[in-house]
This record gives sequence, structure tokens and C-alpha cells, in this order.
Amino acid sequence: MKKSVSFALAAIAVVSAVAGVNTAQAAIPVYGFVVKNTYPHDPQAFTQGLFIKDGQLYESTGQKGQSTLRRVDLKTGKVLQKKALADEYFGEGSTPVGDTIVGLTWQSNVGFIYDARTFALKGRFNYKGEGWGLASDAKNVYMSDGSFEIRVLDPKTLEERRRISVTAEGKPIAQLNELEVVDGEIYANVWGTDVIARIDPDSGKVVGWIDLTGLLPPAQRGTSSVDAVLNGIAYDSKHRKLYVTGKLWPKLYEIELVPIRR
Repeated sequence: MKKSVSFALAAIAVVSAVAGVNTAQAAIPVYGFVVKNTYPHDPQAFTQGLFIKDGQLYESTGQKGQSTLRRVDLKTGKVLQKKALADEYFGEGSTPVGDTIVGLTWQSNVGFIYDARTFALKGRFNYKGEGWGLASDAKNVYMSDGSFEIRVLDPKTLEERRRISVTAEGKPIAQLNELEVVDGEIYANVWGTDVIARIDPDSGKVVGWIDLTGLLPPAQRGTSSVDAVLNGIAYDSKHRKLYVTGKLWPKLYEIELVPIRR
């Protein structure tokens, strides 16, 4: 599935307009997509975090009384392993860190550390503000809070080291949500849109826009919920495969990026 440049630029213009970016002068590359594979996804899963670890798919879901950490069979969408959060917590993003999985909560100012194999709770940590998305690489854990800043956490202590201010053409890009590290860049979906920002973690600059408009149109999402938005990015670095889904979406997609404006 490829989309025309006009659709892509229209979607990017929405995000850019909010940030005050002049798209007529912007030189940021725009990428469309080709769907390589389509897989079932639990339509009741309020997806908050998505990642691949050791070739297996993991997902964290939200909503009080429904928040979980899951290991999922990629091809069938079947939940193979699940741990529920206490009803008081609204689960958010998650990411692997060594032999653990770290997960956030939305407004409870607490995160949890789980054993990656058993999902047993190993610890907890606190932070100020909201928790949205998480991602990690060999050196850092990256955390979003809905603003234009990405927090950089120490992977051993989960204490905040610094913050990355994310900008496009000098303007801040807020509503950064689910995160994933892909070949040295941070991918962040912009909440409420079908757009993913490709971010240089050193400068904070948006170095590319990914427009996923038309991947799963609202009319095909099987729900009228306004929350059924794009939110889920996972990258299999070994096989160089990129997966995306959304909250309450019935499908998960493997996609390949296609440059449509350089």
C-alpha cells in the first residue's frame, strides 16, 4: 500500500501546524509505507507499549482495571503470557532493559520492573509528571510524558539523566507518545495522529516524518472509540522488521518505509 504525496503532506501539515512549522519551507523528509504482512491483534487491547525481545512480541496495555503486560504470538495475536496490574493503575509504555521489562503508569507517578521471563515484580521506581512511552538502547532508557521532551533515564537506576527537546524546524513537537529505537533514531508517534516522528537523540531534531494515513482508516477499526488511534511501534533489529498497531485495533502490521519526499 502506497499513498500519494498529497495525503502524506496533508497529515504532516496537521502536526506541523500545531507546532508552528512552515511545511512549505521544511526540508524534513517524509516517508510513506508498504504493508509487508498483516496479523491479528486483540481488539480489546488498549495498546500503550510494543516491543520485540529475543524474537518475541511484547505489549503493555492501559485503562484502569484492564492494564496488562503481555507476551503475544505475533502471527496469531494470541496472548501467551499475561500479568495484570492492580486496578488502581493505568498502564502505559514498556521496554526491555537487560533481563527485565520496565513499565510505566499514566498518572500514578510510579513505574514497575518485571522479570522478563516470568513477569514477576522485581521492583518499582518513581518519577514526577505523567508516564506515556518507553524505549531503550544499550546505553539509555527513553521516556515520554506527552510533552515535547523525552527524558533520558539511567538503565540501572531509572533516574533521570537529562532531557531531549524535540523540535522540527526549530519548533517543539509535543504529544510524543509511544517510543521505539530504530537504527539509532528514536521513533515517536504523535498522539492523536497517524504520524510518527523520526528523532535524532543527540540533537532532538526531527529528521523524518512517517505518515501512516490510510494504514487502518477509522471506519475499519471496528470501534467508534475516539481512543482507537495509532499507538504501537516495535522493531526487530535482527531481521530489520518494523511493526505498528494502535489502541483497540484489530490488526498489527509489518511495514516497510518508502520515501515520498526528500
